[in-house]
Amino acid sequence: MTKQHANWSPYDNNGGSCVAIAGADYCVIAADTRMSTGYNILTREYSKICQLADKCVLASSGFQADVKALQKVLAARHLTYQHQHNKQMSCPGMGQLLSNTLYYKRFFPYYAFNVLGGLDSEGKGCVFTYDAVGSYERVGYSAQGSGSTLIMPFLDNQLKSPSPLLLPAQDAVTPLSEDEAIALVKTCFASATERDIYTGDKLEILILNRDGLRREYLELRKD
Repeated sequence: MTKQHANWSPYDNNGGSCVAIAGADYCVIAADTRMSTGYNILTREYSKICQLADKCVLASSGFQADVKALQKVLAARHLTYQHQHNKQMSCPGMGQLLSNTLYYKRFFPYYAFNVLGGLDSEGKGCVFTYDAVGSYERVGYSAQGSGSTLIMPFLDNQLKSPSPLLLPAQDAVTPLSEDEAIALVKTCFASATERDIYTGDKLEILILNRDGLRREYLELRKD
């Protein structure tokens, strides 16, 4: 009889989906609150969204233990920055910091798939999308997580981002109004929840604009 070795992995995938849309003067960041492992739901009330600064919000799916570790590192680095510069880090600055932090761990990566959203120094919405080892791009909209393969084609169809190869470079913001963007995000998740077993329960939406930050919730399928 052959000896069987335990198939242990330091990683797990806790599922869930994240979406961000940048507009002319706002940014909408949304994620569902289901956390799963395999066919088991661990909790229906887990927030995947973390506010890193006044105008900067991170949404992460993947392995939530690694996500928590990553959030702690970013919070510590941001606190150091605030003591040294006597101001909060800008969203593009936080975008570069997140990229550096992920790349530093590239040989044993954080199993986290991130979308960073916020407002830049001009008050325009900005969204940065990442892979697990820090390669990133500023875009007008993005989706990450288990439902991203369902959500991204829908967003491409509705928003048609300009090619980064076009010259002169186009603004990476969507033409939608804030209310239209929120309605689109709700439609995305209602649709993805029908097909992806790792997305569901409740949708948490954060809206960043010149007035500050506000939250909205939408109940999703619980099965």
